[in-house]
Amino acid sequence: MIDDIKKRALHRARILEGQMRGLSKAIENEDYCVDIITQSLAIQKSLGSLNKLMVENHLKTHVTEMFDEGGETRDTAIDELVRIYELSRNRGE
Repeated sequence: MIDDIKKRALHRARILEGQMRGLSKAIENEDYCVDIITQSLAIQKSLGSLNKLMVENHLKTHVTEMFDEGGETRDTAIDELVRIYELSRNRGE
């Protein structure tokens, strides 16, 4: 993993942990529904940021190597990227 991306991804993950704790507390306290939804949407946005970092790392490292290798390995990289794309399109947004 690229050091800078790893550092940023870990930072994002720690933020997400805090956001999730806050969301759980808001639900336990029966906070206003719109406030809970707003927090949930913020978490989704943070997850999107984390996913973007991970895709960037994957493209700069593994995919580059897999394309250089060619053949079935290249095809595997393409299949992975298509699967990630499909998953991102099915998030219900």
